[in-house]
Amino acid sequence: MSSIRIPRSWEIEAQRITPHGAYLDRRRLIRTLGLAGAGLALGPSAASGRRKKTRRVIDESPEAKTRPAVGDRFGELFPAERNGAYDLGGRPLTDELTAATYNNFYEFTLVKEKVWKVAQGYSVDPWRVEVDGLVKKPRTLDLEALFRQLPLEERLYRFRCVERWAMQVPWTGYPLGKLLALLDPLGSARWVRFVSILDRDNMPGQGRSGSPWPYYEALRLDEAHNELAFVAVGIYGHGLPIQHGAPWRVVIPWKYGYKSPKSLVRIELTKERPPTFWNDLHPNEYGFYSNVDPGKPHPRWSQAQERDIGTGETRPTELFNGYAEQVAGLYDGGEV
Repeated sequence: MSSIRIPRSWEIEAQRITPHGAYLDRRRLIRTLGLAGAGLALGPSAASGRRKKTRRVIDESPEAKTRPAVGDRFGELFPAERNGAYDLGGRPLTDELTAATYNNFYEFTLVKEKVWKVAQGYSVDPWRVEVDGLVKKPRTLDLEALFRQLPLEERLYRFRCVERWAMQVPWTGYPLGKLLALLDPLGSARWVRFVSILDRDNMPGQGRSGSPWPYYEALRLDEAHNELAFVAVGIYGHGLPIQHGAPWRVVIPWKYGYKSPKSLVRIELTKERPPTFWNDLHPNEYGFYSNVDPGKPHPRWSQAQERDIGTGETRPTELFNGYAEQVAGLYDGGEV
């Protein structure tokens, strides 16, 4: 009798090219992240405070799908003036409802089309962000500071996911470099570490056994000071809906989307390179730098093409997502 081989879950998911979190071997990840995860878990809880469990009643209306997570608060700041120095290179702006209902936010769910539903009603007020590390002016930022400390502007950016889908959206916010300048970094600072919210009671994805939350990412300091690196508090002329990373996130348009972490509660400047979520989990699949590069395939799929979620068009992927002129000088070709 011939043996019967039952495919492992990660093999099935790889064939379908599903989100890169769907096939994770949770027990192996916990062993891999043991020390890092234990240390990181303390930061967001302290920064955000204990949050009340929210009751969500799903509203299917278009308005509900795009509603700012801060509600009408800060409404007078929108729409911000558009900065004409940033355009889409002839690509069409993605329809707002399309962008609002197709997201990766694994803290809520692995299913892109359901993120807005699972996240609907999530409370982001109050919100605090702890800023520390190698800075002369550590501080705690509340919503007022996040929205009002710097003038807001709108920028049209391309967005490219590692899973080969793309969109073009209008973000509202301010340059990340200007925020960092307010902190007066020490000369020894070389890296910027970001940590997202940890809220197992209200984020179902974080409640799954073995999930290595909270999410954490990092940039080199000169990358963070590049003109394109952006702090986003709004999109499509209003505050961010929760599925887009409310109340604030960073947007790094020349890198794959997971390098633009959502719903941040901590910034830390460091001397040594910090670990990052996906590079820790699968270093053979997700590099630390993760610049968009059609010539560097993912081990399970090619990156030569991308699909526009708004038009359905398939087109060639551009190096650095089309931003080579602004960022190529940051790299010597060896970074991954």
